[in-house]
Amino acid sequence: MKIIVCIKQVPGTNEVKLDPATNTIIRDNIASIINPFDTYAIEEAVRIKEKMGAEIYGLSMGIPSSQEMLREAISLKVDKAMLLTDRKFAGADTLATSYALSLGIQKIGDYDLIICGKQAIDGDTAQVGPSLAKTLGIAYITDVSKIIEIKDNIMHCLKITDDGYEELKVKLPALISVVKEINMPRLPSIKGMKHARQAKIEIVTFADTDANENKLGLKGSPTKVRKTFVPTHEINSEIIEGTTEEKVNRLAEVLNSKAIRKGM
Repeated sequence: MKIIVCIKQVPGTNEVKLDPATNTIIRDNIASIINPFDTYAIEEAVRIKEKMGAEIYGLSMGIPSSQEMLREAISLKVDKAMLLTDRKFAGADTLATSYALSLGIQKIGDYDLIICGKQAIDGDTAQVGPSLAKTLGIAYITDVSKIIEIKDNIMHCLKITDDGYEELKVKLPALISVVKEINMPRLPSIKGMKHARQAKIEIVTFADTDANENKLGLKGSPTKVRKTFVPTHEINSEIIEGTTEEKVNRLAEVLNSKAIRKGM
């Protein structure tokens, strides 16, 4: 069985800066981590591997320093890793990202299962998993909270919904996106970290693919960030002092004035 886990590098801080020309996150020279939801995807792939045997391929698109993130994934028992990195991939929205990831999957070759985290914490769209499945032409299940069984090329899953849970079955190859309820990610072992330092990350650039440049990066992104801003909230407060009667009268006066301004 071959499993591909899609992994994204995200800023390890809330204090991010945006490129004023492209309105995309500046990822150079900032601390980065594996997208937290993707750690659950890695763990679930490893559990399948330990239970029934599998080869796990970590796949990511990002800047060259994302190799260190993929080494961390290898320390968690991912077997091989591939990084799609090129300026032509930069600034991609979810559709262009899905297309780029599909190029990497084509290079990896035949697979049985693709696992993604529910969403990335720097975008929160939850669109890449379904979009990737659509690009590849395979079935998918989102928000998987438990893999009940994999047998005879059929995966039996539990999907979390707003109203509870659904039991679903899907024929492999397929894609699932997982939620944090599915497992508890492990920490890397000393042996795993030593192995990861020596592991080779396969690098794939635009020149290594037969990609349509018009489907990649900013050029291939139908959605674009036009403006960004930090919300500001004006808070006016007043400490009411005096006797109980004076406080009540003042409070009534303030509430009445607010009601009048709102047209109540």
